[in-house]
Amino acid sequence: MKVLKDILYKVSLTSTMGDMERAVSGIVFDSRKVESGSAFVAVAGTQVDGHEYISTAIDKGASVIICEKLPESLIPTITYVQVASSAKALGIMASNFYDNPSEQIKVVAVTGTNGKTTTVTLLHQLFVAMGYSTGLLSTVENKINEEVIPATHTTPDAVSVQALLSRMVEAGCTHCFMEASSHAIVQERIAGLKLAGAVFTNITHDHLDYHGTFDEYIKAKKKLFDELPKDAFALINGDDKRGSVMVQNCKGIHQTFALKSSADFKGKIISNTLEGLELEINNKLIWFRMIGAFNAYNLLGVLGVAVLLGEDEDEVLRTLSGIRGAKGRFDRIAIGGIIAIVDYAHTPDALDNVLKTINGVRTGAEQLITVVGCGGNRDKTKRPVMAKLAVSESTKAIFTSDNPRFEEPMDILRDMQAGIGPTEMRKTLTIEDRREAIKTAVMLCQKGDIILIAGKGHEDYQEVKGVKHHFDDAEVVTEILEQMTNH
Repeated sequence: MKVLKDILYKVSLTSTMGDMERAVSGIVFDSRKVESGSAFVAVAGTQVDGHEYISTAIDKGASVIICEKLPESLIPTITYVQVASSAKALGIMASNFYDNPSEQIKVVAVTGTNGKTTTVTLLHQLFVAMGYSTGLLSTVENKINEEVIPATHTTPDAVSVQALLSRMVEAGCTHCFMEASSHAIVQERIAGLKLAGAVFTNITHDHLDYHGTFDEYIKAKKKLFDELPKDAFALINGDDKRGSVMVQNCKGIHQTFALKSSADFKGKIISNTLEGLELEINNKLIWFRMIGAFNAYNLLGVLGVAVLLGEDEDEVLRTLSGIRGAKGRFDRIAIGGIIAIVDYAHTPDALDNVLKTINGVRTGAEQLITVVGCGGNRDKTKRPVMAKLAVSESTKAIFTSDNPRFEEPMDILRDMQAGIGPTEMRKTLTIEDRREAIKTAVMLCQKGDIILIAGKGHEDYQEVKGVKHHFDDAEVVTEILEQMTNH
C-alpha cells in the first residue's frame, strides 16, 4: 500500500478533489484489472479511451481516479485527480509506487528502426558474461538474469516496466537494457524512468501507419533524447544522417559510433563471411560470430555502451567475440549442404541489409532464394518496395503470407506484386501457404544454395483473424531440410 500524495510526486496536476492521504493498493489503466483500493488511470489509447470506463472502475472498487477530463457527476467518496497527461502520469506514478527502481539500477534504452533487439540482447549477454546481474526488456523476451518473462510488445506498458524493474532490483540486478520503440516513446510507456543512457541505431521507413509522416516518426525517436538527464549519455550512429538531429536538444553527453565516418567508437570491416565478421577497432583485429555490416554497427553500439558504463574496452571486445546474438536475427541453419537464413527483416531497409549481406559473401555460382511476405493491417506502402527488393537482390523470390492479421493474405500479396515489372515476374512465385513456400524454396535448391526466410524471425506464430497459430520459420525449414537430406 502507498499513500496517494506520495505516488503523485512529480506528476503535473491540474486539480484535485478528495482525500490525498488515501492508501492505494495498486495502479491500473485497464478497468478489467481494477481491485478494491486501486487508483484507476484513464488513458486515451489508440483503440479505446479510458475515460469511458471510469464508472466501471469505480463499480469494481477503484477509490482514486486519475484523468484528463473530470466526469460530469462526481462521487463524494472517490478522490479525483485531474492531470495534464494521463499517459505520462501513469509512468511517473508507477515509478513512485515501485520505489523508483530506475534510480537503483543503470537503465539504457535503445531506439531506432533496425538493430534494437540485437543491441539489447548482446548487451544483456555481454554483461551477464562479465559477471553482472542483468535485466533485459526486448521484443523477443524479458529477462531477469536467465529467468525469462514472455514479451507482448517491444516495450511493455508503463506499469509493467516499473514492476519488472522493481523485480530486477530485488534480484540484485545492476543493469537493465531495454528497447524503446517509437510507439512506446509517444505513448509515454517509458515516462518516469531515469535513464543512464540512450542509443540511436538508425532510422528508415517504418510505422507510418501509426505516426502518419516520416517527420513525426523522427520526432518520436528524438523525444527519447530530448528528455535525457544531464548525467546520461546519448550514443548515436554517426553514419546515419539523422543521428545529429536526435541530439540537437539533448542535455546528456553525446558520443558516436560509425564505420564510414570519424567517431568515438570507430570500426572497419576486414572480412565478412557467412561464418562471421572480422573488424578492426582501435587498431585491434577482433573476430565476431555475428554476420553482416549491420551487425558491425550493432557490435560498435554495444562496445560504446559498455565503455560509457565504465567497462574495460579490451575485456568487452574479448567477451563480445564469443557471443551469438538474438534469436531470429540472421539465424544460420546449414543442413545437407544448403544454408537457410532466418531473419526478422520486415522493413525495406532491414530486408535490403540482409540481402546485401548475403550477396556480399556469395561467390555468385549459388542461388539465393528469398521467401518473404508482409504483415497485414500495417503500412501498405512498403509492400511493393519489399517485393521489388526481394526480386532484384535474389535469384528467385517467393511471396507468401506473413501475419495477415485481419486482412486477406492474397490482397497483401497482390500489393506486393504491384512492385514487380513484367520482365521480373518470371523470377517470382506466389504461394500463400508459408510452409509450402518454404518447402518449395528447399526443393528448388541444390548443394551450396542459400535460402533467406524473411519477416518473422523469432516469432513462433502466424496471426490470422485475431488467432495466433504456431509457426516457427527456423523449426519448419529445419524439419523440411532434414526430411530432404534423409531421403
